[in-house]
Amino acid sequence: QALEYVTSQNLDRRAFALLDCITVVPGAVGAWRRSLVLDSGGFSDDTLAEDQDLTLAIRRGGHTVAYADDAIAYTEAPETLAGLAKQRFRWSFGTLQCMWKHRDALFRARYGTLGWVAMPNVWLFQLLFAALSPLADLLFVWSLFSVWLVRQEHGATYALTNLEQVLTLYAIFLLVDWAASVVAYLAEPGEDKRLTWLVFLQRFAYRQVMYWVVVRSFVAAIRGHVVGWGKLERTATVQRPA
Repeated sequence: QALEYVTSQNLDRRAFALLDCITVVPGAVGAWRRSLVLDSGGFSDDTLAEDQDLTLAIRRGGHTVAYADDAIAYTEAPETLAGLAKQRFRWSFGTLQCMWKHRDALFRARYGTLGWVAMPNVWLFQLLFAALSPLADLLFVWSLFSVWLVRQEHGATYALTNLEQVLTLYAIFLLVDWAASVVAYLAEPGEDKRLTWLVFLQRFAYRQVMYWVVVRSFVAAIRGHVVGWGKLERTATVQRPA
């Protein structure tokens, strides 16, 4: 989770801040101007991502949402896989709700980069591509299986060439992914850069869980299921470093 926060959420937020189109101020580490919150209608109860909903409402009102890279918060995070999946399902479903609720801002000139950059980015990379990513993983497995089939039919030499191509392309993909994580950590001086090596493990397990919750979100939305906010199990184990 620490790796994901730095390489994904913080990096995205830095980029969106430069373009003045941040889409969500995290509830755990956000500061709001009270007058703007009230003018924007306050926290709504019609989405599961009330922090994102409020951020979009304030930004659509013409106000700037800034990123403070020196902000520090101490908050509990899920400590089990089941707890993590529940939390991310709420985030994903809530994001889908917010994007649909504010869909009239998409590609509207009056909303500038929010409608032309940030919201399309959320739709494509956080929702649609994430939902389709399991297919890419299946295609990779199928490619390896196809190499095995070719080997049975044409011999080891021909199959080895195909295997080298598949593995080379996938290795390049992993290296680019790792390089992006290094860039993200360079922008976060206080973070443990040794975590960047976990990117390779993250690719083979953690992200599949994230893809699964996005798929669940789409299925729940299509079926019209009522989804509750849920509850994070509190353990009171968070302590401020000495």
